[in-house]
This record gives sequence, C-alpha cells and structure tokens, in this order.
Amino acid sequence: MRRLGIATLLLLCTALLLDRLFPLPLPDPDAGSTVVLARDSTPLRAFADAGGIWRYPVRLDQVSPLYLDALLTYEDRWFYRHPGVNPLALARAAGQLLRHGRAVSGGSTLTMQVARILEPQSRSALGKLRQLLRALQLEWHLSKDEILALYLNHAPFGGTIQGVEAASWAYLGKPARRLSHAEAALLAVLPQAPSRLRPDRHAALAQRYRDKLLARMQSLERWDAATVSDAQRESVIARTLEPPLHAALLAERLRAAAPRERSIRSSIDRELQAALEARVANYLARLPERTSAALLLVDNSTLQVLAYVGSGAFGDAQRLGHVDMVRAPRSPGSTLKPFLYGLALDDGLIHSESLLVDAPQSFGDYRPGNFDLAFNGPVGAAEALRLSLNVPAVDLLDRVGPARFAARLANAGLQLQWPRGAGPNLSLILGGTGARLEDLVGAYAALNRGGLAGAVRLRPEQPLAERRLLSAGAAWIVRSMLEANPRPGQQRDTFDPGRSARLAWKTGTSYGFRDAWALGTTRRYTLGVWVGRPDGTPVPGQYGAITALPLLFQAVDSLPRSPQDSSGAAPPASVSTREICWPLGDAYDAQQPQLCQEKREAWVLDGNLPPTLPEREAGRWGSALLRLRVDAQGRRLSAGCQAADEREHWVARWPALAQPWLSGAQRKAAQLPPLRPGCADDGLDAAASLRIAGAAPGSTLLRAPGSTRAPHLSLRALGAQGAVQWLVNGRLIAALDAARPFEHDFEQPGPQAITAMTAAGSFARLEVQVLP
Repeated sequence: MRRLGIATLLLLCTALLLDRLFPLPLPDPDAGSTVVLARDSTPLRAFADAGGIWRYPVRLDQVSPLYLDALLTYEDRWFYRHPGVNPLALARAAGQLLRHGRAVSGGSTLTMQVARILEPQSRSALGKLRQLLRALQLEWHLSKDEILALYLNHAPFGGTIQGVEAASWAYLGKPARRLSHAEAALLAVLPQAPSRLRPDRHAALAQRYRDKLLARMQSLERWDAATVSDAQRESVIARTLEPPLHAALLAERLRAAAPRERSIRSSIDRELQAALEARVANYLARLPERTSAALLLVDNSTLQVLAYVGSGAFGDAQRLGHVDMVRAPRSPGSTLKPFLYGLALDDGLIHSESLLVDAPQSFGDYRPGNFDLAFNGPVGAAEALRLSLNVPAVDLLDRVGPARFAARLANAGLQLQWPRGAGPNLSLILGGTGARLEDLVGAYAALNRGGLAGAVRLRPEQPLAERRLLSAGAAWIVRSMLEANPRPGQQRDTFDPGRSARLAWKTGTSYGFRDAWALGTTRRYTLGVWVGRPDGTPVPGQYGAITALPLLFQAVDSLPRSPQDSSGAAPPASVSTREICWPLGDAYDAQQPQLCQEKREAWVLDGNLPPTLPEREAGRWGSALLRLRVDAQGRRLSAGCQAADEREHWVARWPALAQPWLSGAQRKAAQLPPLRPGCADDGLDAAASLRIAGAAPGSTLLRAPGSTRAPHLSLRALGAQGAVQWLVNGRLIAALDAARPFEHDFEQPGPQAITAMTAAGSFARLEVQVLP
C-alpha cells in the first residue's frame, strides 16, 4: 500500500509538472473571427480571422437540443460519464483493428476530438497518446459543458467553416437553434469527414451518412420511427456558400468600436435591413454613374437604428462603396430649416401663419436667393417652410442669431462642422456648414418625440442619450406644418391612411448639386436619405426633391404599418388655434376691421400672438401700424399742421418689400389718406414717385422681321436712388445702380410683369405682352 501510495503521489506530481510545462492550448478569447448580429441574433456580417476561418460564436443554450442529442448519440453517448477517455471504446476499436486490419469504428471521445481540434496530432501511437493526455487535461480544467462548447465553436465543417453556427448558416441558411431533426443529424455527421461530406459539393453522400445517423437514433430509441421517417424524406439540398453581408459598413463600424468582442449584437432589424438595402440598390441603378446613396431608419420610441445603409453599392469601387455616408459630414442644404422655425416659435417671434416676406434683400454682404431664382412676396411661415424659401429663413436666422442656433443644435446632438477658421453665420441655414445623416435623423426624430432629440443607438445596450431641442408645442407645430406638405403630384389634404403613413418631410440640396437630402418622420419611425457622390463632385440637375425624395417615399411605404401611423396626434396643452390678420399678424379686432386685410387660422404657442416682424430697414414706410391725424374730410395732417376737427386714423401697412406682390385691393386698403392742402410734406408719399421708363404699359413686343434675337427692352427706374432690384415675373434678374439701364431679352412668349424696387420698398410695375 505504501508503494502504491508513493507511486500515486509520483504520478500526480508528474501530472502537475506536465500540466505546468505543457498548458492547455485553449483558443484566445480575444482572437478569432468576429460576427455582427441583428437584434434577433441572426448574422449580418462575419469577419474571418487571420487564418481566413469563418466562425460564429455560439453558446450551448443557443444550439438546438436536437443537434446536441444527435451529436452525443453519434460521437460519444457516455460523454457526461467518462473522465475524458473511454477505455471500453478504445478496447473495442483496438480489437476491430486487430481483427480486420483496419479501423472499423473510432474510440475517440468527444473530449479527445476537442483535444485534436485544439492541438492537431499525427495518427501515430505517440500522437494518440498525446491526444489522450490532452483529453485528461481538458477534463481536469474544464467542465463538460465548457468542453462541449469548445466543440460547438471549433469543429470543422468543411472548407474554412468552423463551428455549428457558421455551418448552419452556410449550409442551411438558419441559426443552429432552429434545426429540424434531419438538419440536426446532417450537421452532426459532417465533422467526421468535412471535405467528403460537404452538402454543397457531395449532397448525395452527405444524405447517406445523415440517414445512417437517423437510423441509429431510432434503433437507440432516441427518436421515434415516425419522426425518423419524416426526417429521411428531407433532401439534402446543395447551397452556394455565401457569407452574410447585410449592414456591411455598420458591421465594420461596430467591429472597430469593440475589437475584442467576437459576437457583437446590433439593433438592426434584419428583414427591414435586407428590404431597404434591395430598394436602395434598385433605385441607385437609375442614377448617374459614380452616384451613391445612404439611408438610416430609426425607431422613434427608442432611437434604435433598425436599418443602416451606409453605401448604395458596398464593394463597388467606382461608386466608392467603402465610404460610410451615414456618418460622413456633408452640406445639409435646407434640412436645418424646421429647427429654425421651431426655435423661432419657442422664442415668440412667429406663429404658424406669421407674415414673412420672400423678396430680394441684403443682409450685409450676404444676398440669398431661392433655388428657382423666383420670389413669392408675402407668405405665411408654414408655407415658407414647406416651399423651403431662403430669404425668410435667413431673415429668421438673423433675428434668432446664427451662433445661438448652432449652439442649440449642438446641445441636442446635431454638431455642425465648419471649415478651419470659420464659425456660425447666416449661410448655415442654406447649407453653409457640415452635418452627418445620423445626427440629422436623431434631430428629426424630435418632431415625433415631444421635442426631444438624441443620438441614434446602434446597439440595444447603448444607453439612451436625449436632449431637448424644441418645446413639445413647437415640435408639434413644426411637424404639423411639414405634414401638410403634399407629396409631389398630390393635392393637399388628400392623405389616404390606407395607402401611406402620415409623414412630415423636408428636402435639401447643397450648393453645386453635390448632396441631395430627404428626411421624414412618422409616428413610429424617422428616416433619412442622402444621395450624391462620396468624392463631392457635382451631379448636375440632381437635387433633394428629384433625387432623394422618391427613395424616401418608397422606403416609408414599405415599412410595417400600425393604426397610429395614420392618426393625427392631439396637440399639447401649450398649442391652440387663433384667427389672425395680415398684415399686422395679431388677432382680429372687431372694433377696427379695416386693419384686417386677410384672415388666417394659425397654430399659436402658449397663447402668444407675436406681431409681424418689424422691418429691418423700414425706410420711409415707418411702422406697420401707422397712427395718423386726419381732418373732417379724412385728409391727413402732417406735423405742425392743425385742424379744429381732427381725429385719429389707423392704417395697417404691409412690409415695404412685399408691396410689388400685393393685389390692387390690398394696396387700396393700405393706401394713405391724401395730404391736406397747405400741410408740409411728411415724406410718406415718396414711394409713389418711382416709375419705369422705356416702354408703355400694355406694350406688345415681337421679334424684328428676319431676326433671330428675342424681343429686347432697355428700361430705367426714374425717381430712384441707389440700388434697384429688377424682377421679371417674380424672378430676380438684376440688381443695378439707379443710373444704369436694365437690359433684358424676353425669350418666353406671353405676359411679362416687370418690377423695379428699391431697398426702402419703393416700386413700380410695368406689364407687357411678348408674342412668339
């Protein structure tokens, strides 16, 4: 006994020494392949390891019990009972080898197979001994479940595929947790001869081996006869091995952010991702060469990203498909305007129908114009936003302050980017800055989140980071203003809840046709689309409403529907409706009806009714609400001019720059009473002195006989000083000194309205007819 004890002690010491000298070659948890998963744990993209091996990490509880049952029955029925080596199985295998001169059945346990996978050995006796020792070492250090997990993740399944999860997706197109009896049996037999049994190359042979295992499962009463019979009827179908490749650029981004993680779960909805990727790819085929596109879909309730298309053609070198345009800073065009109008609402500067003026004007050295070069005169705030008019937006930004506006956006997560040495200025509202698609989507979500914007979330565990961008009331009003904008080709108020979701949308185009944007938000989702060339070269003629907006509508119409998508949300308590009047912008006063020239129904915030914004350069017009003294005959009295029977008279004046667009009735209603004879000139009639010379009103123009040149006019603005703006049919054509003539060729036939106006609001109009 003493000798036996000493021998045992020496054996243990030797084992401990060998264990220290030859530690287990366990896989490095920080090395190997990486897989990025969708929210339901289906693979989106896998990255092979340094050796080119594809392996999808999987836990024991993520594998079908059917597979585990088939595997242990086929490979090692006594796995949970032996110490790593099964002497009976080894003796049986040795006897068969001696009797038949060849190996009939193996004696390796599942633990021994794991040892061979971790440290390949030769098939010699010495190699077999090493494998036995490693198996015992594995059992010493690891639990049975840990050993089984090593097999599930590292067993060879043919080619560069390792692990049951990678094999299940490669050969069957499904996760290992959803295997049928036939599929479980197929995957259980593959590691025995992974090259010879690959279903994509040798389907018939793989099916024969699978059926043998199914028969064994029945004979051992693991599965009943009916189940086995049904399983044997399933054919092994050869599949082309294609690694999953969805949300490819997002996968790269997440992998770079967590390089030590082998299994990275994202917030992506795999079905939505695949559907929107296909839609973007089909749409991109119709666009000019080298054009790319990006799309981002976010769940409003959680700000989790459900679909992430960073490039319209991943891997296409011509389209620079490797560039992730979801996070590339680009000029946002007019997409920031909704937030400016919302901030102006919160500041009490406007309500939804405030009178704004879309007319040529200067802001220092900055002279903005509209995309189509035309002007609309007096417009309501809601219409100015829907039409994306530039001058009213610049006017509002000048009053809010560019630096304050940019800081408000940055606080809410929309960090604008500037060229070196530059900062916030008036051009930012027209795209003179840089913004990322993901930040814009996070900000637009605020319109359906009570004014709360936030960073979009790429992973479920990523914390929700939200900040207030607008008040709940301002967000509701802006969203309502944008929702009232019909789709191109559709009349307003023709929303069909059975056909499309209620969508608040806005487009944008950067200078030089470099970036086309479309952003929209429904009750459930917020979606952003960018189209352009990643290298920044122009795509002439392509802009938001033409290039990006159709893709936005297609994507929105393909999203899952719910009753809330078509329902109109009730306004917050801070929002109410009021009847307001133009030109003053305040409530209708029944005591002075002459001050209300146009009634409008407006959304107001906190009951505030801000008046029409004061003119920046009032000039000779003075205040919008003009208080005059008149005599008994209604003639106005200038300063120092007295009358015994004088009384007060109030006149509501339109902004000076809006005058050329007013109707005759509107001009008449705002007309000043005549000056009483003998009173000194008060300067209020100076604007009427401007007139256009060079053609008679109502003239007809036609080409000279035999000439190919269009009818031509040379006009002058008499009575003007300084700069004169010349417009034809509402489009700004030139800004000239009053001493210079206005020269213009009339290419288009039909009626032509020519307007000359000064910065002070003086204007004159001339109408002529051009014959073809």
